Amino acid sequence: MADRITLAVTGASGAIYAMRTIRALLLADVQIDLVVSETGWMLLRDEGGFEGKRGEFAAYVQELYGSLGKVILHQAGDFAAPIASGSVKSRGMVVVPCAMKYLAGIANGSSSNLIERAADVTLKEQRRLVIVPRETPMNLIHLRNQVSAAEAGATILPANPAFYQKPESFDDLADFIAGRILSLFGIGHELYPSWKGE
Repeated sequence: MADRITLAVTGASGAIYAMRTIRALLLADVQIDLVVSETGWMLLRDEGGFEGKRGEFAAYVQELYGSLGKVILHQAGDFAAPIASGSVKSRGMVVVPCAMKYLAGIANGSSSNLIERAADVTLKEQRRLVIVPRETPMNLIHLRNQVSAAEAGATILPANPAFYQKPESFDDLADFIAGRILSLFGIGHELYPSWKGE
């Protein structure tokens, strides 16, 4: 299995979840094919503190986390990107955070941009697709779209961190979600201690 994962960032609040997941994957020596929506860029700026040019983001996170993995940035409108094809080997894809607009597109197979197309490819190739919705409260349309995506093979992982590990910072809370994502892809990590039931 290729140590390569597609990661999409969309405009739902929760840049910290995206940033800590990128960090965790890089530390695990995974290549990240990164796609950011238009509102995702706003999120990375407003919540994530990224102030550079879009083309500099891959180098920014590589320098920030000083890691073993690699980030390849793809444009959201680039349907010729390698991740638009099922022939490119990958562990799968995570959308973190996932705005309801993109959940709807994925659930209905619209493939109107590279994020939706890559998710569609992931499902058709029967690879792991993890969707991290960050919306509350949810209406019936949101819930039905999650059911549709799950029925198609996606895993819905709400951005609901646990507290048994006694988090001391926002990073600790976000690392719990990042760790759950890595676990779903079978990637080992030490982002939080396992529950021991004591």
